[in-house]
Amino acid sequence: MAVSMGSYGCIAGVYDDLVASPKQAISKSPISTFSFGSDPARHFCVSPKSRLSYSLRTMIPKASATALEDEIYQETDDVPIPKVIIDQDSDLNATFVQITFGNRLGALLDTMNALQNLGLNVVKANVHLDSSGKHTKFSITKASTGRKVEDPELLEAIRLTIISNLLKYHPESSAQLAMGEAFGIEAPKNKIDVDIATRIHVYDDGPNRSLLSVETADRPGLLVDLVKIFTDINVAVESGEFDTEGLLAKGKFHVNYRGKSLIEPLQQVLANSLRYFLRRPTTEDSSF
Repeated sequence: MAVSMGSYGCIAGVYDDLVASPKQAISKSPISTFSFGSDPARHFCVSPKSRLSYSLRTMIPKASATALEDEIYQETDDVPIPKVIIDQDSDLNATFVQITFGNRLGALLDTMNALQNLGLNVVKANVHLDSSGKHTKFSITKASTGRKVEDPELLEAIRLTIISNLLKYHPESSAQLAMGEAFGIEAPKNKIDVDIATRIHVYDDGPNRSLLSVETADRPGLLVDLVKIFTDINVAVESGEFDTEGLLAKGKFHVNYRGKSLIEPLQQVLANSLRYFLRRPTTEDSSF
């Protein structure tokens, strides 16, 4: 995911009263819309001490009521699995985001507007079709700098903004997403804390860096927590990719320790730290 994710500050902004927590009760009422304003007194901040137990007060801009998606969902028994990919590897100067949801995605104008409300320049890079559906890719940079997004909290806000808009226009996807448990209208049938296992692998990727692969149950704030865990043990993230795929979050991170690849004891420390803080069932093939 991010090229440089060392900054772990608070993003100034205004956030809704939506509190997305893995422990909160599941709402059965229609999905609320969320707004993003400009009150400088409120901030998005995660306490390092509360890590996985915090209630994430997310910033999710409200989609415009005048720019509706250009395709209306037709109810079928086969609901595609939503996928959101945040790619920090493909370009040195921009963050790429790819959204896939079968053939149900429209023009995504509201999603683009909502991301622009986060202070971002958003350009639709391309759209292509294959057997898995329509893939829409965006190029994203910070409006203030013209450079790619490196702050993990802002990257997480981008991810949640996209998923929020997906849930708004396609409520049938709620049971397909781990976020459906947090703020959707229908929770997944799988029990996220029980049925979704965690897999962690660390590989050598040359003399100067290692490749960390993490697969675990998705939830709001996960990306921020992962980066905080890395920071706690002085592991630097060079680049990578973070995928939201239905109930799963899949991250591939190029990491190093003081400019070198991680030696085996440090790989063990990193894997154990992730397992402890993620607190998920672990499969037998997990390794370090």
